[in-house]
Amino acid sequence: MIELFNSLEPLQKFFWTIACCASLVFIIQTIMTFIGLGTDADVDAGPMDGSVDSMEDGALSGVFSFRNLINFLLGYGWAGVLLFDDIEKRWLLQLLAIAVGLLFVLAFVFMFRQVMKLSHDGSFKMSETVGLKADVYLRIPAARSGRGKVQLSVKGSVHEIDAVTDNDAEIPTGGQVEIVEVLGDDLLLVK
Repeated sequence: MIELFNSLEPLQKFFWTIACCASLVFIIQTIMTFIGLGTDADVDAGPMDGSVDSMEDGALSGVFSFRNLINFLLGYGWAGVLLFDDIEKRWLLQLLAIAVGLLFVLAFVFMFRQVMKLSHDGSFKMSETVGLKADVYLRIPAARSGRGKVQLSVKGSVHEIDAVTDNDAEIPTGGQVEIVEVLGDDLLLVK
């Protein structure tokens, strides 16, 4: 095996080395991702505020990471190995290998962004309840003379929240109300 490697041209050795090392690191990254240990760390950007690896920072965000360096080297190395015998002009081979490496990075960034679009913020915010219908869980006394409770579903989860009303009559248990305003962290105005 070593004799075969030593008989290769220097550029071919370079491509094989890059391809094999990048493949090994890629396999390790993939295994770590599946067992829950594979996360990209942010790149320290020095005096810039924020990280280069953040997906919200701009057009090139998410491109400068160790994972994408490995993706580039994977495409670059294997393109060089596979095209070495077919392309005699070495400068053209280098350009094509670089282009394939960049395509690997762009494909990964595109796939990552598509997956990130699938993420869902399931956090509950009281402001999202305004305008929704709710069921009265505990009667609501008239004219804000006391608190009752309403039950409503927001983003697939059911919440019980204290409520008051400006109505002249109390709203009985089992009635349906509309949420008019959020009065505090744990209080709704209903009608």
